[in-house]
Amino acid sequence: MPNLLPFRDYDEHDVINLFAFDGTSVNKGALVKVKSANGWESTDEMQLGNGVSSTDYGNTVSQRYNVQALLETAASGDTPLGMLLYDVRETDENGEKLLYNPRKAAEMQVAISGQAVPVATKGIFLVDGVDLNQNALTPGAIAYGHNSGCFSTDPHGTTAVGHFLGGQDSNGNVLIKLNL
Repeated sequence: MPNLLPFRDYDEHDVINLFAFDGTSVNKGALVKVKSANGWESTDEMQLGNGVSSTDYGNTVSQRYNVQALLETAASGDTPLGMLLYDVRETDENGEKLLYNPRKAAEMQVAISGQAVPVATKGIFLVDGVDLNQNALTPGAIAYGHNSGCFSTDPHGTTAVGHFLGGQDSNGNVLIKLNL
């Protein structure tokens, strides 16, 4: 699973904040795609609940709104929308629900499932977890999207998402220029 490191250079105009991740746990740095055929629609509105409407249970109302347009992890052969800039988590390192502590979620740069998560489409990022597939990593080589939202050097059945700007360092980190 990829992991986005603190070194980043991107423009806020290249960040999309219209989608929520469909799941409860994913690392920032994962490549994601739009989940449904319809994607985002102008008629979509924030709705109560986290995938559960208040009509499913009699006399109950959820105080939690969620975004209707969803993302999922891009697999090999998918065309990614971009890369997640925040983790998606439900709990903090102590197992306490971030739903009740939104300030801590913001400090941790975490989106709670159902909330919009920022997705970068262009920029330069330092990532960990690149799948080299036994290929040598050379500066300028094309970066491809691979299974589990990872970056890869293997072009078989995958989509080009950018370029590697350097080789892998001793910690396994790679500088990538994302261009979707």
